[in-house]
Amino acid sequence: MDNTSQYKALDERYFMPAFSRDMAIVKGEGSKVWDGAGREYIDCVAGIAVCSTGHCHPAVVKAICDQAHELIHCSNLYYVPHQGDLAKKLVEITGMHKAFFANSGAEATDGALKLARVRTGRKKFVAFTHGFHGRTVGSLSVTHKPAIREPFEPLGMVKTFVEYGDVEGLRKVVDDDTAGVIVEPIQGEAGVIIPPDSFFEGIREVCDKSGALMIVDEVQTGMGRTGKWLAMQHTKVQPDIVTLAKGIASGFPMGALVAREGIEFKKSEHGSTFAGGPLACAAALATIGVIEKILPDVCRKGERFREGLSKYNPRVRGLMIGMTIGDKCPEIQKKCADAGVLVNCAADGNLRLVPPLTISDAEIDRVVEVIHGSLG
Repeated sequence: MDNTSQYKALDERYFMPAFSRDMAIVKGEGSKVWDGAGREYIDCVAGIAVCSTGHCHPAVVKAICDQAHELIHCSNLYYVPHQGDLAKKLVEITGMHKAFFANSGAEATDGALKLARVRTGRKKFVAFTHGFHGRTVGSLSVTHKPAIREPFEPLGMVKTFVEYGDVEGLRKVVDDDTAGVIVEPIQGEAGVIIPPDSFFEGIREVCDKSGALMIVDEVQTGMGRTGKWLAMQHTKVQPDIVTLAKGIASGFPMGALVAREGIEFKKSEHGSTFAGGPLACAAALATIGVIEKILPDVCRKGERFREGLSKYNPRVRGLMIGMTIGDKCPEIQKKCADAGVLVNCAADGNLRLVPPLTISDAEIDRVVEVIHGSLG
């Protein structure tokens, strides 16, 4: 029985119409999901790069259930189970010094902006065109897309936008009141845009010279998505602050920021009721354990996508794939769904694939086949 109409009726009556959707996903396992009518799909959206270990990975499910039987919440007034272990693990895999937790990528961005301001004593930020950092008041301030930002201005954050990839433009606007420069290693919402390493080397140089902090938004690119724990680890550049979320806990809501030595919140400078709770930390630790085993294979899988889709000049970094197909992107997205593959349209006519890191070779080949058929 297809219960999609029931979902739709309740949604239209009681839920604010902030999203465009026409499908109910009711079950997931590995790289596959099923809709309300029982139709099966290979999921190359993965909750928008969230379901890194696939849907309902047994190790993650067990970690959440085991912890739920012990303690669901206790607040940060007390030492929280798994929180210290997770902070230690994140510091080790990122090469940073200390961690702080949030409930989402947007909250992690807000924390990073606050941290940069309080440690530098400065007020201004520089961000980049087509960048996306979240929808809270703070994170939206440094998100470029006018359609989602401008209706809510003024947002209270002094910022300047520079063309993504333009180091010379950056040099012209960073001054002695710039607290930080925030950048994505790969612009995911813009359609998987990958700049040269020299761009990040230039940012690092500008920040070092000015005293501004280099904040790298790894919300979408982090936690193994590009074949390394951080996309910045493909370069030789070490940021000052890194934000994480999406794939960090396999779908359990969580975010984090990690920072180099000398940059940390002091007592009462920041806080959160729910952030870094027992369930989230248990899910994240289990997620990291799974990713550690599959991380060496992520780049190979990405190259399998690249080879299969070479006709369309895909942009590929690990299992983050973008293809420019123009105005017909929504049509192609629908055709793929009709053929049993979920993909999504990012900005500017770019088709984006961010499948679970656990996707199999056979599933990759089927996705490639469906995309060829939909574009053919």
